[in-house]
Formats: sequence, C-alpha cells, structure tokens
Amino acid sequence: MNDANRQNSFLPTSAKEMKQLGWDQADVILITGDAYIDHPSFGTAIIGRLLEAEGLRVAVVPQPNWRDDLRDFKKLGAPRLFFSVAAGSMDSMVNHYTATKRKRSDDAYTPEGRTGQRPDNASVVYCNILKEIYPDVPVVLGGVEASMRRCVHYDYWKNEVVPSILVDSKADMLTYGMAEESLLEILHLMLKGVPFSSITTVPQTVVLADKVPNHKQWTDVELHSFEKNKADKRIFAEDFKTIEINSNPYLKRRLIQPHDSRFLMVNPPYPPMSEKVLDRIYDLPYTRLPHPRYNGKRIPAFDMIKHSVTTHRGCFGGCSFCAIYAHQGKFIVSRSQASIFNEVDSIVKSEHFKGIISDLGGASANMYRMGGEDKELCKKCRRVSCLFPRMCKNLRTDHTPITAMYRKVSEMEQVKHCFSGSGIRYDMLIDEKGNPLSKDKAQYIRRMIAEHTSGRMTVAPEHTSDRVLKLMGKPSYRYFEAFQKLFEQIIKQEGKKYQLVPYFISSHPGSKEEDMAELAVIAKNQKMFLEQVQDFTPTPMTLSTTMYYSGINPYTGDPIYVAKSKEEKQNQKRFFFWYKKEEQRAIRNELRKIERRDLENQLFGKELPRQEGRGDKSSHKKSFDKGKAHRDQKPNFKGKRKPQNHLKPKRRR
Repeated sequence: MNDANRQNSFLPTSAKEMKQLGWDQADVILITGDAYIDHPSFGTAIIGRLLEAEGLRVAVVPQPNWRDDLRDFKKLGAPRLFFSVAAGSMDSMVNHYTATKRKRSDDAYTPEGRTGQRPDNASVVYCNILKEIYPDVPVVLGGVEASMRRCVHYDYWKNEVVPSILVDSKADMLTYGMAEESLLEILHLMLKGVPFSSITTVPQTVVLADKVPNHKQWTDVELHSFEKNKADKRIFAEDFKTIEINSNPYLKRRLIQPHDSRFLMVNPPYPPMSEKVLDRIYDLPYTRLPHPRYNGKRIPAFDMIKHSVTTHRGCFGGCSFCAIYAHQGKFIVSRSQASIFNEVDSIVKSEHFKGIISDLGGASANMYRMGGEDKELCKKCRRVSCLFPRMCKNLRTDHTPITAMYRKVSEMEQVKHCFSGSGIRYDMLIDEKGNPLSKDKAQYIRRMIAEHTSGRMTVAPEHTSDRVLKLMGKPSYRYFEAFQKLFEQIIKQEGKKYQLVPYFISSHPGSKEEDMAELAVIAKNQKMFLEQVQDFTPTPMTLSTTMYYSGINPYTGDPIYVAKSKEEKQNQKRFFFWYKKEEQRAIRNELRKIERRDLENQLFGKELPRQEGRGDKSSHKKSFDKGKAHRDQKPNFKGKRKPQNHLKPKRRR
C-alpha cells in the first residue's frame, strides 16, 4: 500500500506494518502509555493524523515494555526527525494510585483493563530509555502528565517539591497544553533545515538553556529558582500565583525559572485556535477504532467514548482543583456545527452504531460558542475564572447555539437518542432562587433535562460549606439546591423518573471534619444517599494542590487547614456514608472528639436509617446513584465521563 492510498488505515505499530507500507524509516515515532485507539478523543490519534496530513510517515509504539531488553523501543529504529512521547491520556500516577496512595486494580486505557502495562512516572521512564538508546535523536515530551509538570511542582506521591519534568526526563523539549500548533511549527522548522538545538522560541514549548535568548514580542517574568521553591513554601505559593495570573496567551509572558545553573524557559501559549483550524483537526480521517493488534479485546475507555463527539475545548469555570485551565486554557474554542454534524454522520454510518450518541460536549457541557463580548478586554484579563467569585459582565452566555445543535443532531436519521455526559454549570443558568437567567437558558434547561439526559444528570456542587466552596472556586450550595428543585419540577411536568447525581469532594484544603458532618446532615435532610464521591487528590499545577502543600492561600496569604494524614482523610470521607451501619460508630466518635454532639443528634438522634439495599426498598428510589460506591474513584474522564485529547480524564466540572 502506498502513502497516497492510506486514508482510513491505521498508523503502523510494528516493523512488519512499516514494511507492508514500503517504509524503511518513519519520520516521527509516537510513544504512548495508552493502547492505540484511532479516535479523536485520544491525543496520540490526533497528533498522528495531523502529522500524517503534513505528508509525514508516522508510526506509533503503544504501551512499550520497559522491563525487558527494551525491544519495543528498538523495533522501529530511529525516526528521521524526532520521537514524540506522552504518558497517555491520563497522568500515570493518578492512573495507578488512589487519593490514599493505594494501588488501583484496573486501567481503562489498556486492553481488558489490565494494570501494569505502563510504569509509574511514564513520561520520565520512556524519555530516559530513548535518550539512552538514541542519544542523538530529539525527544519531544507532551501530554497531560508533562504539561502539568512543566514548572517546579509539588509531587504528591513523593511528598516533595521537584523540578520541571524536563530535568528528570532528559527530553530535549516539552510541549504543553493542546500542542498541535507547537508540533507543526517544530516540524516546519526542522524541514527547513533548522537544527533542533536552535529551536528555542516556539510558543507553547518549554526548554532548558544556558542563557535566555531575546524575544522582542515577549515579556519575561522571572520566577524563583527551583532551590528556593523547595526550601520555602511561601515562595512556592507565590510562584504559583505568578504563573497563573500570567497564563493568558494574549499577554505574551515568558516564564523564566532557574534550575541549578540553567534556565527553564516556558514560552507563552498560542492564542486560541480558530474554528477553521479546530475543524481541520477533527475532520481528519480517523478510523474511530482500536488498532487490530488488540484483536477484539475490550478497552474500557474506548467503550465510553466511541459514540461521543467533542464540540469544544477549554473551560472558563476555573475550579481550584481542576487542571483544564492550566492545560487547555480558559478561552473556549468551538467547532463549526457542520464539522460536528459530519462526525455524527460518520458515527451513524458505522457498523456498531446502535442509535445512541453517548455524549455531545466538552469539558463542561454548556460552554459551546461562549466567550467575551469585547475581545480586547479578554486580552488584558488575568482572572482564572469567568464565573467566580461572580460572573464576568463581559461574558457572553447565550445557550441558543447549544440547544440548536442538540436539536439538529437528535433529528438526524438513525439517531434515536443524543445525550450529554458532561457536567453542567448550573450557576450560568439560574439565580439563587432557581429562576432561569434568560429565555434561552430556560429553553436549554428544559430540553437538556427532558431530551438529553440518559436517566441521570450529573452536576458538581462539590461541597455544602460556602467557606470551602470559596476555596474551590465554586458557587454557593444554594445554587445546587435551587437547581435541584427546578430539576424535580421539570421531570414531574415531563413525566420522567430521572435522577440528579451530585458529586462531592472530601479533604479539600480548608475542609474540616465538622464541614463534612454538616454536609452529611444536609444529605440526610435532602434524602441523598451519596455514592458518587471523591477524596481530594493533589495533582500538579492546580491552586488546590498549592494550598494542600503550602497550607497557604496564594492569593491572600492566609493559612489554611489541610487534612493530610491517612486517618484525617478517612475521617472526612466516611461522613459521605453516614447511612451505612459500619461507619456510624466511627462517625459518632469523631463528632464527640470535636465536641459536636449537636451534629451527632441531627444525624442519629432518631431511629438509625437502614443501610441501602438491606431491606429498605424506599431507599433505592431515593438513592442518587444505584451503582457501586466510588470511594476511591479516579478523576473522571474529561469532566464528562470520557477521555479528552491529551487530557487526563479530568475532574468533572
């Protein structure tokens, strides 16, 4: 098969497949910690198809064995241009361990969900091996794991501040965020004959250098050295704030951070993509299937996203614990409806389609085509969130385009149902009393609940304490209560028996046991038997993680209580399960220790509730989730129950 006839075939993954194509060498080899799935929800597929569209010969080495004689790293030989390395769609440490550092029993990105197919700190391990075998071949590191570790950062699993991952990985360059444009520019410069070592000023890349080259269009922002960050928690918190407020791509700020005798240069990101560029990326000829090498084996992540469509990138919610802002940015980039409809049409025509589009959305369901009215104001803005502490007056939140898109997809032939699996930001839709903020939002709410909810709508109040929610960058719990009433009103009018599934976090910085106890009392009073819950996991480059490590709010300098020990975290988490008999004695003891008998009486003063599933049939009807308990749940796919390009399946919105 020659290159011209390769459309709708997979990228080669073996020497045999390369030989069948008549290749003696690949131009670029992609190393990934995930199974190779040629679907636009996976970064490797997108980068591979994009480079292929530029006329390159691109090969993939998925989940190479790092424990044998390293034959997987050698089997395709050296690429003509460079290796591109990513740990996978998810941070390898979050993939492997729970918030309590317990080893997980499955890996959604591996055939049959098997564990042990990628190493801890996969980015570092893969790059070190490549530099040992091929010391003269450039290695470009990317993906969410590297992106969120591009500067000095706190490593929760080591419990220490560590340098940029570029140092330990020994990679020649790091691309951060959604790196399509960076890789294309690197490629074009190399094809022009520019030596790789001279490529140091490509936007959205990170390099280590002995001296900082001048760039007339950029303003340099100096950070404290790695050594000072490691020695002083207050300096670490201060630097995080500096990084965050200078991340607007229009500001063109280059971050300079000394590492020993060298300088880490974080070049400013590209401005948001145009609709045309994003359309081109998603219109590439993906097969939308796992590579035949897996021979029909089930890959759980693929099952979740195979009939889903990404409509936009970015999120302006700015939640403190979320990585989307640092990885994708807050500016929304949306696809055209024509591009979206073409992708839906290709799904509809596939053999395995059963009539259901499982998800149509982005990091948050209802941000499609939204952004600032006055772009010039946006270009100067240093806010992380357009919604918190209050919605920006310059923000355009018209939901008409989203509603129209869902309606048109639902009307397409062979589409029986079109669902949204993404979390909804209800604080953009209603006021504190539950009144829709405008007619377009009222229409969106009703249509989303009545037509595009697959029995359960997911929302993320995260906590009930307004003090903790403020640290999370989330709206008051009153908004959730108001939305809950509106939801119940609509499903009653529509004759539906749907559930509203709330997500909550324990042990977030600032959250104390009494806050969790009050959450439990509210849950009891509202007849919520919570099971979709998560213990806070500190991941690099988020405000919440900075507060967790430093015990300081970087924006105020105020000290913050943090639950760090295994016992403290367990004590907080068990309050979610106040209704389970096996937890009630420990809960009582903790409430007595903190002298909150009033909360104990509110929880258990009357007859103790029966545990769900043990004789109390009514509790099944009231439960917010009949599935298994997720007491050590992984951060969810893209905030929308599916993986995202380069992105760890992320905390929901």
